[in-house]
Amino acid sequence: MMSTESEHGADERGWLKQSSNVSMEEVNSSVRVPHKAGFWRKLLAFAGPGSLVAVGYVDPGNWATSIAGGARFGYTLLSVILLSNLVAILLQSLSSKLGIVTGRDLAQATRDATGKKTAFCLWILTELAIIATDLAEVIGSAIALHLLFGIPLLLGITITTLDVLLLLYLQKKSFRLIESIVIVLMFTIFVIFVFEVIVSKPEITALFGGYVPQKEIVTNPQMLFISLGILGATVMPHNLYLHSSIVQTRQYQRTRDGKKEAIKFSLIDSTFSLTVAFLINSAILILGAAAFYGTNLHVSEIEAAYELLSPTLGVGIASTLFAVALLASGQNATITGTMSGQIVMEGFIHLRISPWLRRLITRLLAVVPAFIVTWLAGSKGTGELLLWSQVVLSLALPFAVIPLVLFTSDKKKMGEFANRLPVKIVAWLCTVVIVILNIFLIGYIIVTGQDLG
Repeated sequence: MMSTESEHGADERGWLKQSSNVSMEEVNSSVRVPHKAGFWRKLLAFAGPGSLVAVGYVDPGNWATSIAGGARFGYTLLSVILLSNLVAILLQSLSSKLGIVTGRDLAQATRDATGKKTAFCLWILTELAIIATDLAEVIGSAIALHLLFGIPLLLGITITTLDVLLLLYLQKKSFRLIESIVIVLMFTIFVIFVFEVIVSKPEITALFGGYVPQKEIVTNPQMLFISLGILGATVMPHNLYLHSSIVQTRQYQRTRDGKKEAIKFSLIDSTFSLTVAFLINSAILILGAAAFYGTNLHVSEIEAAYELLSPTLGVGIASTLFAVALLASGQNATITGTMSGQIVMEGFIHLRISPWLRRLITRLLAVVPAFIVTWLAGSKGTGELLLWSQVVLSLALPFAVIPLVLFTSDKKKMGEFANRLPVKIVAWLCTVVIVILNIFLIGYIIVTGQDLG
């Protein structure tokens, strides 16, 4: 049931030698890749991990921040979604490259580079980020069940704990099956929001103008707070650990040419999937802006958006489709959140426990605070909790990004696959911006004693 692993010195590339360093051993190298096939067949074989990663970029936490941003500031924060997505594509490509080249996920690599004590602290921090992620999924799914079927929030939160059983069943069947279900749900969400945006009739000129960054985003504290929430909901720390692991589910040849090919197809897979996620996130903010901006309706919660959407747009089915997409989003995201929990526990502290126990613990750590807040503060409390969970993710992000950029830029560890100078410059620039923005957020809250919302 439980096991620990010991390190035995370091190899020629500076990695500590482990008795076992296979990430997610039960599915590692489980998906066949036809080595003599053409481009499209190989791309199809490698496609999938990008979709699992993209799920984290369209979870219910994104909905709360994007709707709030659109309702309060119109299309202005579309530029934040665009920049965040470009950063996400860069960081996820580095994450997959780390896993493919080294055979280690980011948690394992960090443990090797820092030692037990630091790794344990980083594990705690990462677990908090995963709990914040799972919190958003729990609340989002519970709200969707309430909106669609009238199920009380407290009961809905309880029902979401059963998601772990579904995930265990799917993973036993096939990793490919999990990827296929995720892709179908992502497609469902995409189609729904395309319809919602069309019927909302957005102002096209203002919409495209929103993708141009404005100085006000930084100078307006309230706008910056929502922007940090979008950043935390878009570039998610647990996704960096996840991608570096699940990319190793492919049976690519562990040779120089095999790794080079795997990196190429992984980049195509993740870029395409994250572009779809970008379009969905943009659509959510556009919908919030088109439906609620300038109406004197303060819409910062998912339930309020649901109740006002159909009357505002004049389309009866709009609210129902919104709730269906929310439920699909919550169910989708629970898959990757629990996988990430397994990866960081095994990678950081070399502790392996039964999958059902690991996922049950992760889910309960999110369910308990959600249950308490809902019981004490009702739907208003869950809305605020959802928004703040994304800020927690944003604060945890630097502790995943900095090691990732360090490792993938290290020629000793990565060999010829180390980041080239232009990639290094852009990656470190993104890292510095993320750290500065988060320092500002923490400082503002400490000095003023209040949030920016």
